[in-house]
Amino acid sequence: MMPGFSHKAEGVPMKKMSTPLWLLLVPAMLLLCGCNNSLPVPTGLFTGTVILGRPTGTSITANILSNGQSGNVLLAYGAITGNYTRQTPAHFLPAGTPLEVPLGSLSPNTQYFYRVYFRQTGATTYTATDERSFHTARPAGGTFTFCIQGDSHPERAKTQFNADLYTRTLLTAAADNPDFYLTIGDDFSVDTLDPATVTAAEVTGRYTLQVPYLSLVGSSAPLFLVNGNHEQAARYLLDGTPNNVAVWAQNSRNTYFPEPAPDNFYTGNTEQMQYIGLLRNYFAWTWGDALFVTIDPYWASPICVDDPFYGGSKRSNLWDVTHGDAQYQWLKTTLEQSGAKYKFVFAHHVLGTGRGGIEEAGSYEWGGHNADGSWGFDTERPGWAMTIHQLMAQNGVTIFFQGHDHIWVRQELDGVIYQTLSEPADPNYSLFNADAYQSGVKFSNTGYTRVTVSPGGVKVDYVRTWLPKDETGGHVNGEVAYSYTVAPK
Repeated sequence: MMPGFSHKAEGVPMKKMSTPLWLLLVPAMLLLCGCNNSLPVPTGLFTGTVILGRPTGTSITANILSNGQSGNVLLAYGAITGNYTRQTPAHFLPAGTPLEVPLGSLSPNTQYFYRVYFRQTGATTYTATDERSFHTARPAGGTFTFCIQGDSHPERAKTQFNADLYTRTLLTAAADNPDFYLTIGDDFSVDTLDPATVTAAEVTGRYTLQVPYLSLVGSSAPLFLVNGNHEQAARYLLDGTPNNVAVWAQNSRNTYFPEPAPDNFYTGNTEQMQYIGLLRNYFAWTWGDALFVTIDPYWASPICVDDPFYGGSKRSNLWDVTHGDAQYQWLKTTLEQSGAKYKFVFAHHVLGTGRGGIEEAGSYEWGGHNADGSWGFDTERPGWAMTIHQLMAQNGVTIFFQGHDHIWVRQELDGVIYQTLSEPADPNYSLFNADAYQSGVKFSNTGYTRVTVSPGGVKVDYVRTWLPKDETGGHVNGEVAYSYTVAPK
């Protein structure tokens, strides 16, 4: 018996296997530990990806994908590195089709280590990937780190996206060992596709393009995705059929990335959407001393929030743009009922469109004012108790995170920090939209934001990332360009 590996294959009864699983694993495990250098290198090494999601105190889900291989796959895991006392059932993984594998009955506040074991179709031996790890939900009083990126825009090669730089950013973030990783939107832009000929496969391709990148951090840090305007996952595109861009986009998102739905750990959108099911587009959870809340105007607004996919002029009245009554009431209840020491809210942008941070926070349903500066909230949102900004201010939101503007800016309004995020892969290190921000600390691309949450405060670091050729003038990859701390309220 191999030490550290369960003889009782959980969910894979031995009597159903022609050869015991542990015996099939012996060659690979001996190779990995260097115990027998005379053994040949096993064929069928797993070349696919793993992206984690939906972490709780007692569970997590792995989304496994291989574009070029098919075969049986399982995860072996345990709370001690190299000692995998448990395993999932073995599942068949078809080439090109993602597979969700849940891991349950975990211990809260525990780091787990795992490997993927894969037996390619036609092979007799399982091979193992490198070890990865993840952490279950922290209790109040614990210290942890999470990281977040701004708009990655992989469709904007050379101008705002470089594959090597994106890879370096993600690997640098992964080295921080964050408990989870968030993206702020515009990571799966479909609106550069031709509206006259767009297909479901093309839309799905926007999502599969990101899988090998995001798995660099997502194989250890569960991913949470925020919807952006360029995703075109938006209500205004629905036409009563399953064959439209919005349905294709959201189904691709939910297929390749294990996002949370309301349960005993998460709250969120309970609406069942025809041809999709649960959207999983906004949700909240508590981790340690912090409440995390993501919101989304694009699936709520009956009109296009930003650029129409099929062309035409933009909406003329931003009061028509809305997060919707259901999402607003959920947000209000979530913020009011949380006793968390820190509260973080994430959205692609104030109102989902426009430029600026606190400059936009006083307008329309976010801040209550009309375009001419007069008060319009009571008339335009008669069922709402207060504006979204007022909700955040009165309920002690620590930081509101947004993207969209491709610049790193820290601002503050009524005790709420408005943190705008940089792009993670801009090879030109540009300072976009600086004129839209009339105040605050401003930095150019490229990098990600690291947040450390502890009982004594929240520390926010803007971590710069550089291509090797650009590490000049004292700049080094992974340097902290700016840092600030926020005390508990």
